[in-house]
Amino acid sequence: MSRAEARRQAERLSALGRSLFFDSSLSPSGKLACSSCHDPAHGFGPANSRAVQMGGGDLQQPGTRAVPSLKYLQAVPPFTEHFHDSEDEADESIDNGPTGGLTWDGRVDRGADQAAIPLLSSFEMGNRDAFEVARRVLTAGHGKEIAAIAGSSKAAADPATVYRIALKALEVYQQDYRTFYPYSSKYDAMLAGEAELAPAEARGLELFNAPNKGNCASCHISKRGNDGTPPQFTDFGLIALGVPRNRDIPANKDPAYFDLGLCGPLRNDFLKREDYCGLFRTPTLRNVALRQSFFHNGAVHSLRDAVRFYVERETRPELWYPRKADGSIDKYDDLPERPKANVNMDAPFDRRAGDAPALTAAEIDDIVAFLGTLSDGYRPAK
Repeated sequence: MSRAEARRQAERLSALGRSLFFDSSLSPSGKLACSSCHDPAHGFGPANSRAVQMGGGDLQQPGTRAVPSLKYLQAVPPFTEHFHDSEDEADESIDNGPTGGLTWDGRVDRGADQAAIPLLSSFEMGNRDAFEVARRVLTAGHGKEIAAIAGSSKAAADPATVYRIALKALEVYQQDYRTFYPYSSKYDAMLAGEAELAPAEARGLELFNAPNKGNCASCHISKRGNDGTPPQFTDFGLIALGVPRNRDIPANKDPAYFDLGLCGPLRNDFLKREDYCGLFRTPTLRNVALRQSFFHNGAVHSLRDAVRFYVERETRPELWYPRKADGSIDKYDDLPERPKANVNMDAPFDRRAGDAPALTAAEIDDIVAFLGTLSDGYRPAK
């Protein structure tokens, strides 16, 4: 295939992927499309403040995790248990642990595999199998595009081909840089010398980076890569934050149920790795100000409170966790007892109850102001 032909093929796939992304007829309810939970106006994340979204054939089946953004996934590396950030892969001293993957628990690496998850999930779009997806794709009138991409008029007669091309189309559409990774925030404009941060935003950036203050940049990297690429605002690692249990999630009404991220239940290849329990992937903070629910379980509903959690989890735990029958605070209550040892204790989590938080109320406001500069669509004043 020539370069021109490859480009035309990619354009066909992207166009089909966009059509499928916004097509609610791909769900049995006829009311749920990919875009229903991944709204372009909200950074391809949810447009509401629900902790989890409703789906299934009757739109009454609740999910178990907050819906993540689909933007800026192009740089996420494949999942690995041992990530090294230097050229010396033999140096175990810089092993950063589990890293990468496209989902909260890193269980798929490719966009096509990620696209299959909601299409087949009983509490999302609710299709029984790949054949049902293929049938809905054809019923929705996408057969002509499928045939053009496959280069055969008979392609639409093969459900496996239809399904494969549909997933590939969704993957290619989500690789459109103009839509999914435009780097068009005020912060990007500032890096390019086309904008200046306001005083509160500049103070917030300094606090965001400072190891003895927010220390946010230790996981949400804010500097350009060594090759000059824009910052991704994530190190792609998986980490246990000890976020409070969200009792608004129906699955959590069962006291024996725990969503342990990397060690299950949605991921099943590390079910016996107790040291992986409670780990979830660090998302990018790009477009985070467009969200209305935060962390993997949507337990927090304002960006300011999300920042506040980091500096109060250890210093004022009574504000975040319930009390046990004996009156003690049930810290990290969304984890069974033994995996609580996995909870990250790096700054600003390195303080004790009663200590002053690493950030004052005014400093939290400044960091929130800075995070607002990471939303795409900034237009410099002329």
